[in-house]
Amino acid sequence: MRRPPARALLVLAAALVLVLAAVASAVVLTGSLEADEPSTGSAPRPVVEGNRLVDGRTGETWVPRGVNWSSLEYACAQGWGYSSLEAGGTDPATTQALAIAGWGADTVRLPLNQDCWLGTRAAPVSDEYTERTPAGYRAHVGAFVEALNAQGLVVVLDLHSRKRIGTPEFGNLAMPDSESLAFWRSVGEAYADNASVMFDAFNEPYSRYDAADRLVFDLTWECWRDGGCAAPAEDDRTATTGRTTYAAQGMQAVVDALRDAGAEQPVLLGGLDYANDLSGWWEHRPDDDQLVAAFHAYDFKECATSECWDEVLAPLARRVPVLTGELGATDPLDGWVAGYLDWADQHGVGALFWVWADHAGDPMSLGRGLSGRPTAWGRLARSWMQAGARGP
Repeated sequence: MRRPPARALLVLAAALVLVLAAVASAVVLTGSLEADEPSTGSAPRPVVEGNRLVDGRTGETWVPRGVNWSSLEYACAQGWGYSSLEAGGTDPATTQALAIAGWGADTVRLPLNQDCWLGTRAAPVSDEYTERTPAGYRAHVGAFVEALNAQGLVVVLDLHSRKRIGTPEFGNLAMPDSESLAFWRSVGEAYADNASVMFDAFNEPYSRYDAADRLVFDLTWECWRDGGCAAPAEDDRTATTGRTTYAAQGMQAVVDALRDAGAEQPVLLGGLDYANDLSGWWEHRPDDDQLVAAFHAYDFKECATSECWDEVLAPLARRVPVLTGELGATDPLDGWVAGYLDWADQHGVGALFWVWADHAGDPMSLGRGLSGRPTAWGRLARSWMQAGARGP
């Protein structure tokens, strides 16, 4: 319906006020992020070429710098939301993407929950106010991936956790199971056409000990690749005797599931000992030419010295791209992380900091709230990422 001219002028004036208010709010928000305004546009399109990741748009070497964004792996299992984005007000996905990109990041790793994606083990958990469904979880993930890509950020989708049977809680198994292959077939089909997405096959494969610290599951490199070994059914937050088991699926089966789904993007593979041991990675790698060795670097793990990095990581990095999928420390400011970043820079190894989440009392929380206001740890991470974004 056509409005009278006077009415139209009033509406136009009101709209102008709203636009000016929105601009002012954007200026205030940008200031609160304490970061340079990020450049928007399409994200890199990673491709493995020899021992490098390259941007498929340009063919230039691309070394990822970014963060892990946490809560998709546990919120849906605990029953308080699909993720912490639900507490973020209007368009929180875009707000988060702007904040992360404003730190100079080009990559975000999203830990996912297998059961929330598949709808197994009564996940995701609903409450008296909200019904949560696997379709809702997938859509929530998809909207965030789209927002991150729009700000020039590559997304790594990581199979991170599972819901515990019979209780609203989460945990991590030692190795993939048969349902993990269904998870990756589904994820692969959903993101096969998104060249700015990579896949992290399984967060942290590990051996298992019982309550008396006796080894009850010794994960070998052969099982890591080929599967078939009997892994404890209990997650890492539950005591185990090792008697109840499931047949582990190997990394070759995970890679095959993704390829069968039509997804050809790079796949990250973390090694033994919670992705900290890459000593047998090259000899036991699956048959595929788009693989990245994923290393989780923490000062309390075995491979936490420059000697180990020189002996294990450096030779591997001359053969295949190596990416630090998680980087953190008991005290991230005591110099250990800075030393590792210096080493990584010298060897062309990227790093994704743990963790973009506001966890009270956690020294590894990079920021406060959803605004991107950095902690001291966050300022160190931001400085390193922005240095990489500026280039040499």
